[in-house]
Amino acid sequence: MRTTTVIIGAGHAGLAMSRCLAERSIDHVVLERGEVANSWKTERWDSLRLLTPNWQSRLPGYGYEGGDPDGYRTMPETIAFIERYAQVISAPVQTHTKVLSVRQDNGGYRITTNQGQWQCQSVVLATGACNIPQIPAIADAVPSEITTLTPMQYRNADQLADGGVLVVGASASGIQIAEEIHRSGRPVTLSVGEHIRAPRVYRGRDIEWWMDAAGVHDERYDAIDDIVRARNVPSLQLVGSPERRMIDLNSLTSIGVKLMGRFAGINDGKAQFSGSLGNQCAMSDLKMNRLLATIDEWATEKGLDDELDSPRRFAPTRVEASPPLGLDLASGRIRTVIWATGYRPDYSWLHVPVMDRKGRVRHDGGVVEAQGMYLMGMQFLRRRKSALIDGAGDDARELSAHLAGYLNEQSAARPPARTRPVLPQMAAIALEAR
Repeated sequence: MRTTTVIIGAGHAGLAMSRCLAERSIDHVVLERGEVANSWKTERWDSLRLLTPNWQSRLPGYGYEGGDPDGYRTMPETIAFIERYAQVISAPVQTHTKVLSVRQDNGGYRITTNQGQWQCQSVVLATGACNIPQIPAIADAVPSEITTLTPMQYRNADQLADGGVLVVGASASGIQIAEEIHRSGRPVTLSVGEHIRAPRVYRGRDIEWWMDAAGVHDERYDAIDDIVRARNVPSLQLVGSPERRMIDLNSLTSIGVKLMGRFAGINDGKAQFSGSLGNQCAMSDLKMNRLLATIDEWATEKGLDDELDSPRRFAPTRVEASPPLGLDLASGRIRTVIWATGYRPDYSWLHVPVMDRKGRVRHDGGVVEAQGMYLMGMQFLRRRKSALIDGAGDDARELSAHLAGYLNEQSAARPPARTRPVLPQMAAIALEAR
Protein backbone atom coordinates (compact mmCIF):
# COMPACT_ATOMS: atom_id res chain seq x y z
CA MET A 1 0.00 0.00 0.00
CA ARG A 2 1.25 3.48 -0.82
CA THR A 3 0.52 6.95 0.50
CA THR A 4 2.43 10.21 0.76
CA THR A 5 2.60 10.43 4.57
CA VAL A 6 2.04 7.95 7.38
CA ILE A 7 1.16 9.28 10.84
CA ILE A 8 1.81 6.79 13.63
CA GLY A 9 -0.57 7.35 16.54
CA ALA A 10 -4.21 8.49 16.68
CA GLY A 11 -4.10 10.52 19.85
CA HIS A 12 -4.72 14.26 19.86
CA ALA A 13 -1.28 15.03 18.36
CA GLY A 14 -1.58 12.61 15.46
CA LEU A 15 -5.12 13.77 14.71
CA ALA A 16 -4.06 17.44 14.77
CA MET A 17 -1.38 16.64 12.19
CA SER A 18 -3.92 14.71 10.12
CA ARG A 19 -6.19 17.77 9.99
CA CYS A 20 -3.33 20.03 8.94
CA LEU A 21 -2.17 17.65 6.21
CA ALA A 22 -5.73 17.35 4.92
CA GLU A 23 -5.93 21.15 4.68
CA ARG A 24 -2.86 20.98 2.43
CA SER A 25 -4.35 18.14 0.37
CA ILE A 26 -1.50 15.80 1.36
CA ASP A 27 -2.53 12.18 1.03
CA HIS A 28 -1.97 10.33 4.31
CA VAL A 29 -3.06 7.59 6.69
CA VAL A 30 -3.08 7.43 10.50
CA LEU A 31 -2.01 4.08 11.96
CA GLU A 32 -3.20 3.29 15.49
CA ARG A 33 -2.19 0.19 17.49
CA GLY A 34 -5.54 0.15 19.33
CA GLU A 35 -8.44 2.55 18.97
CA VAL A 36 -8.57 6.33 18.74
CA ALA A 37 -7.38 7.83 22.06
CA ASN A 38 -6.02 4.41 22.99
CA SER A 39 -3.68 5.61 25.77
CA TRP A 40 -6.44 7.65 27.39
CA LYS A 41 -8.66 4.55 27.38
CA THR A 42 -6.21 2.00 28.70
CA GLU A 43 -3.44 3.71 30.68
CA ARG A 44 -5.11 6.17 33.09
CA TRP A 45 -6.53 5.79 36.60
CA ASP A 46 -10.27 6.08 37.18
CA SER A 47 -10.49 9.44 38.96
CA LEU A 48 -8.02 11.30 36.73
CA ARG A 49 -9.17 14.56 35.19
CA LEU A 50 -7.35 16.76 32.70
CA LEU A 51 -5.02 19.22 34.40
CA THR A 52 -6.04 21.94 31.93
CA PRO A 53 -9.46 23.69 31.86
CA ASN A 54 -11.99 22.67 29.23
CA TRP A 55 -11.57 25.89 27.23
CA GLN A 56 -7.94 24.97 26.70
CA SER A 57 -8.78 21.87 24.69
CA ARG A 58 -8.23 23.53 21.32
CA LEU A 59 -7.36 21.54 18.23
CA PRO A 60 -7.23 22.65 14.56
CA GLY A 61 -10.81 23.28 13.50
CA TYR A 62 -12.29 22.08 16.78
CA GLY A 63 -12.68 23.13 20.42
CA TYR A 64 -14.77 22.90 23.56
CA GLU A 65 -18.50 23.39 22.97
CA GLY A 66 -20.01 22.68 26.41
CA GLY A 67 -21.31 24.88 29.19
CA ASP A 68 -18.47 24.49 31.69
CA PRO A 69 -15.39 26.06 30.10
CA ASP A 70 -13.58 26.38 33.44
CA GLY A 71 -14.16 22.75 34.45
CA TYR A 72 -11.79 19.81 33.96
CA ARG A 73 -12.71 16.81 31.85
CA THR A 74 -12.96 13.32 33.29
CA MET A 75 -11.29 10.51 31.36
CA PRO A 76 -14.53 9.36 29.66
CA GLU A 77 -15.18 12.98 28.62
CA THR A 78 -11.63 13.35 27.29
CA ILE A 79 -11.92 10.14 25.30
CA ALA A 80 -15.26 11.26 23.83
CA PHE A 81 -13.74 14.64 22.88
CA ILE A 82 -10.86 13.05 20.96
CA GLU A 83 -13.10 10.44 19.31
CA ARG A 84 -15.48 13.18 18.21
CA TYR A 85 -12.57 15.16 16.77
CA ALA A 86 -11.49 12.17 14.67
CA GLN A 87 -15.04 11.94 13.32
CA VAL A 88 -15.43 15.67 12.64
CA ILE A 89 -12.21 15.88 10.61
CA SER A 90 -12.83 12.50 8.91
CA ALA A 91 -9.34 11.37 9.87
CA PRO A 92 -8.18 8.37 7.78
CA VAL A 93 -7.44 6.21 10.83
CA GLN A 94 -6.66 2.51 10.57
CA THR A 95 -7.26 1.09 14.06
CA HIS A 96 -5.77 -2.08 15.53
CA THR A 97 -2.78 -1.62 13.26
CA LYS A 98 0.40 -2.12 15.24
CA VAL A 99 3.59 -0.75 13.71
CA LEU A 100 6.31 -3.40 13.83
CA SER A 101 9.10 -1.52 12.07
CA VAL A 102 9.91 1.72 10.26
CA ARG A 103 12.85 1.63 7.85
CA GLN A 104 14.26 3.92 5.19
CA ASP A 105 13.58 2.60 1.71
CA ASN A 106 14.21 4.03 -1.75
CA GLY A 107 14.31 7.67 -0.61
CA GLY A 108 11.22 7.22 1.59
CA TYR A 109 10.05 4.83 4.27
CA ARG A 110 8.74 1.28 4.49
CA ILE A 111 6.43 0.72 7.43
CA THR A 112 5.63 -2.84 8.41
CA THR A 113 2.50 -3.46 10.50
CA ASN A 114 0.48 -6.45 11.62
CA GLN A 115 -1.91 -5.52 8.80
CA GLY A 116 0.62 -5.29 5.98
CA GLN A 117 3.20 -2.82 4.66
CA TRP A 118 3.04 0.85 3.70
CA GLN A 119 5.40 2.79 1.43
CA CYS A 120 5.52 6.55 1.96
CA GLN A 121 7.66 9.62 1.34
CA SER A 122 7.33 11.01 4.86
CA VAL A 123 6.38 9.79 8.31
CA VAL A 124 5.16 11.51 11.50
CA LEU A 125 5.92 9.91 14.86
CA ALA A 126 2.95 10.83 17.09
CA THR A 127 3.03 8.00 19.60
CA GLY A 128 3.65 10.33 22.55
CA ALA A 129 6.16 10.57 25.37
CA CYS A 130 4.42 8.32 27.90
CA ASN A 131 4.68 4.81 26.45
CA ILE A 132 6.86 3.09 29.05
CA PRO A 133 7.07 3.87 32.81
CA GLN A 134 10.54 5.03 33.78
CA ILE A 135 11.25 2.83 36.77
CA PRO A 136 14.63 3.13 38.51
CA ALA A 137 16.88 0.07 38.56
CA ILE A 138 16.69 -0.08 42.35
CA ALA A 139 13.10 -1.27 41.99
CA ASP A 140 14.46 -4.79 41.47
CA ALA A 141 15.55 -4.83 45.12
CA VAL A 142 12.05 -4.26 46.53
CA PRO A 143 11.08 -7.30 48.65
CA SER A 144 8.99 -9.76 46.63
CA GLU A 145 6.07 -9.67 49.06
CA ILE A 146 5.47 -6.00 48.25
CA THR A 147 3.26 -5.22 45.26
CA THR A 148 4.73 -2.67 42.85
CA LEU A 149 2.67 -0.64 40.38
CA THR A 150 3.06 2.30 38.02
CA PRO A 151 0.42 4.99 37.34
CA MET A 152 -0.35 3.15 34.08
CA GLN A 153 -1.35 0.09 36.13
CA TYR A 154 -3.02 1.87 39.04
CA ARG A 155 -6.80 2.30 38.70
CA ASN A 156 -8.09 3.04 42.20
CA ALA A 157 -7.27 2.40 45.85
CA ASP A 158 -9.59 -0.62 46.02
CA GLN A 159 -7.11 -2.69 44.03
CA LEU A 160 -4.46 -2.26 46.73
CA ALA A 161 -3.86 -4.49 49.73
CA ASP A 162 -4.61 -3.05 53.15
CA GLY A 163 -1.59 -1.44 54.73
CA GLY A 164 0.93 1.26 53.97
CA VAL A 165 1.76 2.59 50.51
CA LEU A 166 4.99 4.21 49.37
CA VAL A 167 4.52 6.57 46.42
CA VAL A 168 7.78 7.49 44.73
CA GLY A 169 7.61 10.80 42.83
CA ALA A 170 5.86 14.06 43.68
CA SER A 171 4.88 15.60 40.36
CA ALA A 172 1.26 15.74 39.15
CA SER A 173 0.67 11.97 39.09
CA GLY A 174 2.40 11.25 42.40
CA ILE A 175 0.59 13.85 44.48
CA GLN A 176 -2.85 12.96 43.07
CA ILE A 177 -2.38 9.25 43.67
CA ALA A 178 -0.90 9.84 47.14
CA GLU A 179 -3.89 11.93 48.20
CA GLU A 180 -6.45 9.49 46.80
CA ILE A 181 -4.85 6.49 48.49
CA HIS A 182 -4.45 8.26 51.84
CA ARG A 183 -8.12 9.26 51.81
CA SER A 184 -8.97 5.56 51.32
CA GLY A 185 -7.62 4.93 54.82
CA ARG A 186 -4.20 3.57 53.89
CA PRO A 187 -1.17 5.38 55.37
CA VAL A 188 0.94 6.93 52.62
CA THR A 189 4.61 7.84 52.51
CA LEU A 190 5.62 10.12 49.63
CA SER A 191 9.19 10.14 48.33
CA VAL A 192 9.88 13.65 47.01
CA GLY A 193 12.43 14.47 44.34
CA GLU A 194 12.48 17.41 41.94
CA HIS A 195 9.04 18.96 41.57
CA ILE A 196 7.35 22.28 40.70
CA ARG A 197 4.76 23.65 43.10
CA ALA A 198 1.96 25.71 41.57
CA PRO A 199 -1.39 27.12 42.71
CA ARG A 200 -4.50 25.96 40.90
CA VAL A 201 -5.96 29.47 41.08
CA TYR A 202 -4.01 32.72 41.44
CA ARG A 203 -5.55 36.18 41.77
CA GLY A 204 -8.93 34.74 40.82
CA ARG A 205 -7.82 33.05 37.57
CA ASP A 206 -6.72 29.52 36.78
CA ILE A 207 -2.94 29.22 36.60
CA GLU A 208 -3.34 27.86 33.06
CA TRP A 209 -5.21 31.03 32.09
CA TRP A 210 -2.26 33.07 33.31
CA MET A 211 0.30 30.96 31.49
CA ASP A 212 -1.73 31.20 28.30
CA ALA A 213 -2.48 34.92 28.50
CA ALA A 214 1.01 35.98 29.60
CA GLY A 215 2.63 33.95 26.81
CA VAL A 216 4.45 31.49 29.08
CA HIS A 217 2.99 28.52 27.20
CA ASP A 218 4.05 30.03 23.87
CA GLU A 219 7.75 30.27 24.71
CA ARG A 220 9.60 28.70 21.79
CA TYR A 221 12.22 25.98 21.92
CA ASP A 222 14.72 28.04 19.92
CA ALA A 223 14.54 30.90 22.45
CA ILE A 224 15.50 28.75 25.45
CA ASP A 225 19.10 28.64 26.66
CA ASP A 226 19.01 24.98 27.73
CA ILE A 227 16.27 23.21 25.78
CA VAL A 228 17.43 19.75 26.89
CA ARG A 229 16.91 20.77 30.51
CA ALA A 230 13.58 22.45 29.71
CA ARG A 231 12.30 19.26 28.07
CA ASN A 232 12.96 17.30 31.25
CA VAL A 233 11.34 19.66 33.75
CA PRO A 234 8.70 17.84 35.87
CA SER A 235 5.03 18.60 35.36
CA LEU A 236 3.37 21.17 37.63
CA GLN A 237 1.81 19.89 40.86
CA LEU A 238 -1.75 20.40 39.64
CA VAL A 239 -5.02 18.52 39.89
CA GLY A 240 -8.21 19.13 37.94
CA SER A 241 -11.18 19.09 40.33
CA PRO A 242 -14.63 20.69 40.41
CA GLU A 243 -13.54 22.59 43.53
CA ARG A 244 -10.39 23.88 41.77
CA ARG A 245 -8.36 22.67 44.75
CA MET A 246 -4.67 23.29 45.20
CA ILE A 247 -2.73 20.13 46.06
CA ASP A 248 0.83 20.57 47.22
CA LEU A 249 3.07 19.01 49.84
CA ASN A 250 1.57 21.22 52.55
CA SER A 251 -1.95 20.02 51.79
CA LEU A 252 -0.73 16.41 51.82
CA THR A 253 1.08 16.67 55.14
CA SER A 254 -1.98 18.37 56.65
CA ILE A 255 -4.01 15.17 56.06
CA GLY A 256 -1.23 12.91 57.35
CA VAL A 257 0.90 11.98 54.34
CA LYS A 258 4.51 11.38 55.43
CA LEU A 259 7.25 13.07 53.38
CA MET A 260 10.64 11.55 52.65
CA GLY A 261 13.48 12.66 50.40
CA ARG A 262 14.41 11.32 46.98
CA PHE A 263 14.49 7.50 46.82
CA ALA A 264 18.20 6.63 46.77
CA GLY A 265 18.49 2.86 47.17
CA ILE A 266 17.61 -0.32 49.03
CA ASN A 267 19.98 -2.17 51.36
CA ASP A 268 18.98 -5.36 53.20
CA GLY A 269 15.30 -4.60 52.68
CA LYS A 270 15.62 -1.04 53.95
CA ALA A 271 14.78 1.85 51.61
CA GLN A 272 17.24 4.73 51.74
CA PHE A 273 16.30 8.33 51.03
CA SER A 274 18.33 11.42 50.24
CA GLY A 275 18.69 14.13 52.85
CA SER A 276 17.90 16.81 50.26
CA LEU A 277 14.16 17.09 50.97
CA GLY A 278 14.45 20.59 52.41
CA ASN A 279 16.54 21.82 49.50
CA GLN A 280 14.19 20.30 46.93
CA CYS A 281 11.19 21.99 48.53
CA ALA A 282 12.94 25.35 48.84
CA MET A 283 13.90 25.22 45.15
CA SER A 284 10.32 24.36 44.20
CA ASP A 285 8.98 27.30 46.21
CA LEU A 286 11.51 29.56 44.50
CA LYS A 287 10.40 28.44 41.03
CA MET A 288 6.74 28.97 41.91
CA ASN A 289 7.41 32.48 43.19
CA ARG A 290 9.35 33.33 40.04
CA LEU A 291 6.36 32.27 37.95
CA LEU A 292 3.98 34.32 40.09
CA ALA A 293 6.30 37.35 39.79
CA THR A 294 6.21 37.00 36.01
CA ILE A 295 2.41 36.89 36.14
CA ASP A 296 2.25 39.96 38.41
CA GLU A 297 4.53 41.94 36.11
CA TRP A 298 2.42 41.05 33.07
CA ALA A 299 -0.84 41.95 34.85
CA THR A 300 0.56 45.35 35.85
CA GLU A 301 1.86 46.00 32.35
CA LYS A 302 -1.60 45.23 30.91
CA GLY A 303 -3.37 47.42 33.46
CA LEU A 304 -5.30 44.52 35.02
CA ASP A 305 -4.43 45.01 38.69
CA ASP A 306 -7.65 46.82 39.60
CA GLU A 307 -9.90 44.04 38.25
CA LEU A 308 -7.98 41.15 39.84
CA ASP A 309 -7.38 39.88 43.34
CA SER A 310 -4.28 41.30 45.01
CA PRO A 311 -0.95 39.52 44.53
CA ARG A 312 -0.08 37.00 47.22
CA ARG A 313 2.60 34.50 48.11
CA PHE A 314 1.97 31.09 49.58
CA ALA A 315 3.45 29.80 52.82
CA PRO A 316 6.73 27.93 52.32
CA THR A 317 6.59 24.15 52.10
CA ARG A 318 6.72 22.66 55.58
CA VAL A 319 9.46 20.08 56.04
CA GLU A 320 10.70 18.32 59.17
CA ALA A 321 14.01 19.65 60.44
CA SER A 322 15.50 16.14 60.22
CA PRO A 323 13.27 13.97 58.00
CA PRO A 324 13.92 10.23 58.27
CA LEU A 325 16.40 8.77 55.80
CA GLY A 326 15.29 5.13 55.94
CA LEU A 327 12.19 2.95 55.78
CA ASP A 328 12.12 -0.76 56.57
CA LEU A 329 10.35 -2.41 53.65
CA ALA A 330 10.66 -5.85 55.25
CA SER A 331 8.65 -4.91 58.33
CA GLY A 332 5.28 -5.45 56.67
CA ARG A 333 4.13 -1.86 57.18
CA ILE A 334 4.53 -1.08 53.47
CA ARG A 335 2.41 -3.36 51.28
CA THR A 336 2.55 -1.44 47.98
CA VAL A 337 5.04 0.74 46.14
CA ILE A 338 3.86 2.98 43.29
CA TRP A 339 6.56 4.30 40.96
CA ALA A 340 5.30 7.72 39.84
CA THR A 341 8.75 8.44 38.42
CA GLY A 342 7.88 9.48 34.90
CA TYR A 343 7.75 7.87 31.48
CA ARG A 344 9.74 7.48 28.31
CA PRO A 345 8.73 6.91 24.69
CA ASP A 346 8.95 3.50 23.05
CA TYR A 347 10.76 3.51 19.71
CA SER A 348 11.76 -0.16 19.65
CA TRP A 349 10.15 -0.38 16.20
CA LEU A 350 12.06 2.59 14.74
CA HIS A 351 15.00 1.24 12.71
CA VAL A 352 16.32 4.56 11.44
CA PRO A 353 19.59 5.99 12.85
CA VAL A 354 18.06 9.00 14.62
CA MET A 355 18.31 7.95 18.28
CA ASP A 356 20.69 9.43 20.83
CA ARG A 357 22.39 7.39 23.55
CA LYS A 358 19.43 7.87 25.90
CA GLY A 359 16.92 6.52 23.39
CA ARG A 360 15.50 9.90 22.39
CA VAL A 361 14.87 10.97 18.82
CA ARG A 362 17.28 13.66 17.65
CA HIS A 363 15.29 16.53 16.22
CA ASP A 364 15.14 20.29 15.80
CA GLY A 365 11.72 21.44 16.94
CA GLY A 366 10.10 18.25 15.66
CA VAL A 367 12.05 18.06 12.40
CA VAL A 368 13.93 14.78 12.78
CA GLU A 369 17.47 14.35 11.45
CA ALA A 370 16.25 11.81 8.86
CA GLN A 371 14.72 13.66 5.90
CA GLY A 372 10.94 13.41 5.70
CA MET A 373 10.54 12.33 9.34
CA TYR A 374 8.73 14.44 11.95
CA LEU A 375 7.88 14.22 15.65
CA MET A 376 4.70 15.33 17.43
CA GLY A 377 3.33 15.42 20.99
CA MET A 378 6.59 15.59 22.94
CA GLN A 379 7.49 17.85 25.86
CA PHE A 380 8.52 21.35 24.71
CA LEU A 381 8.73 20.18 21.08
CA ARG A 382 8.32 23.66 19.62
CA ARG A 383 6.65 25.46 22.52
CA ARG A 384 6.35 25.05 26.25
CA LYS A 385 2.76 23.84 25.72
CA SER A 386 3.64 21.22 23.08
CA ALA A 387 2.68 18.20 25.21
CA LEU A 388 -0.76 19.67 26.05
CA ILE A 389 -3.83 19.13 23.88
CA ASP A 390 -3.75 22.89 23.34
CA GLY A 391 -0.18 22.73 22.03
CA ALA A 392 -0.69 20.19 19.27
CA GLY A 393 -2.40 22.59 16.86
CA ASP A 394 0.34 25.21 16.56
CA ASP A 395 3.04 22.53 16.29
CA ALA A 396 1.07 20.63 13.64
CA ARG A 397 0.54 23.78 11.55
CA GLU A 398 4.25 24.58 11.48
CA LEU A 399 5.46 21.03 10.96
CA SER A 400 2.90 20.32 8.25
CA ALA A 401 4.17 23.43 6.44
CA HIS A 402 7.74 22.13 6.71
CA LEU A 403 6.60 18.70 5.51
CA ALA A 404 4.80 20.24 2.52
CA GLY A 405 7.95 22.17 1.64
CA TYR A 406 9.99 18.99 1.83
CA LEU A 407 7.60 17.16 -0.50
CA ASN A 408 7.73 20.05 -2.99
CA GLU A 409 11.53 19.99 -2.96
CA GLN A 410 11.53 16.25 -3.53
CA SER A 411 9.11 16.62 -6.43
CA ALA A 412 11.19 19.39 -8.02
CA ALA A 413 14.38 17.35 -7.65
CA ARG A 414 13.01 14.35 -9.54
CA PRO A 415 14.17 14.12 -13.16
CA PRO A 416 11.42 14.69 -15.73
CA ALA A 417 9.80 11.59 -17.11
CA ARG A 418 11.70 10.38 -20.19
CA THR A 419 9.71 10.03 -23.40
CA ARG A 420 10.36 6.96 -25.52
CA PRO A 421 12.32 7.66 -28.74
CA VAL A 422 10.34 7.38 -31.98
CA LEU A 423 11.83 4.70 -34.22
CA PRO A 424 12.36 5.66 -37.91
CA GLN A 425 9.94 3.04 -39.22
CA MET A 426 7.27 4.18 -36.78
CA ALA A 427 7.77 7.78 -37.90
CA ALA A 428 7.28 6.70 -41.54
CA ILE A 429 4.09 4.87 -40.69
CA ALA A 430 2.81 7.94 -38.89
CA LEU A 431 3.49 10.14 -41.91
CA GLU A 432 1.71 7.73 -44.28
CA ALA A 433 -1.31 7.74 -42.01
CA ARG A 434 -1.77 11.53 -42.29
